Amino acid sequence: MIHEVQGDIMLTNAAAIAHGVAPGDHFDSGLALQLREAWPSLARDFRHYCHTTHAAPGDLWTWAAATGLRVFNLLTQEPPPGDHGHSKPGRARLEYVNHALRALRKALDAEPVTSLALPRLATGVGGLEWSEVRPLITQHLSDLAIPVQVYVEYKKGVRVALP
Repeated sequence: MIHEVQGDIMLTNAAAIAHGVAPGDHFDSGLALQLREAWPSLARDFRHYCHTTHAAPGDLWTWAAATGLRVFNLLTQEPPPGDHGHSKPGRARLEYVNHALRALRKALDAEPVTSLALPRLATGVGGLEWSEVRPLITQHLSDLAIPVQVYVEYKKGVRVALP
């Protein structure tokens, strides 16, 4: 069941967080930056994954923290042009979001994840409209047997309890 909430996703007590990134992303803005600051190895491991597998938009890469938290990295955006230095990631596309959410659903069906938190995917740096992304989240995740928190508004320091 999907619950739209307002709060700070970094304070979630969900078993997993999903977020959107670009292949080769430097995790230098938004939620990705917060995740990198909390778990520096996440960003390093992601860059290694991208370089060794030639990750593409629409893919999914899963990372686990020592605490057991899983982070589902949904590749919803184009890679940075040329990927030189700290180039900004490209724009998101609905087709990438759709493919990544399909991969996320498959992973959630296969892995013992008890709850999930995610932001308004691909609407920040990705540049998509929430009104276009929200139906895809509903399509792929609404019938899950676990609570899914969609953080529709960021409120720093506000913890949201799982239902």
